[in-house]
Amino acid sequence: MSSQFNPPPFGNGGVSVSELIDPLAQGKGWIKFLAIVQLVFCGLYVLISFGLGLLVMWLPIWLSILLLQTANALEQAQQRDDAIAAKTALGKLRLYFMIQAIAMIVGFGLAIIGIIAALALGFSMHNLPGAHLPT
Repeated sequence: MSSQFNPPPFGNGGVSVSELIDPLAQGKGWIKFLAIVQLVFCGLYVLISFGLGLLVMWLPIWLSILLLQTANALEQAQQRDDAIAAKTALGKLRLYFMIQAIAMIVGFGLAIIGIIAALALGFSMHNLPGAHLPT
């Protein structure tokens, strides 16, 4: 497979795939480190909770696997100057950030619902008979 991206009519001056992904590929060690540490902590959480933690930890485990796949594809793209591996790495990275963003939006929504529920509970407890301190 050709490692040159020269789409007509502009071209890119003959820049190779490994040169294009070099800034990201230089961080592949940190990407692997983050993924492995996250997998270890997720595994410990699942073990400590006797497997029940898997109900919660499946998402971080999936994200860790995506990061490992990203780092491996980056390494392959850099070593072999492989455009398909570079595209795979960027696709995995896109999916990682998309899932993180969706999880953050869901978390914010749940936090807002929790705050509203706490306020409603507080106001309802305030109006209960006998809830007032004698003066």
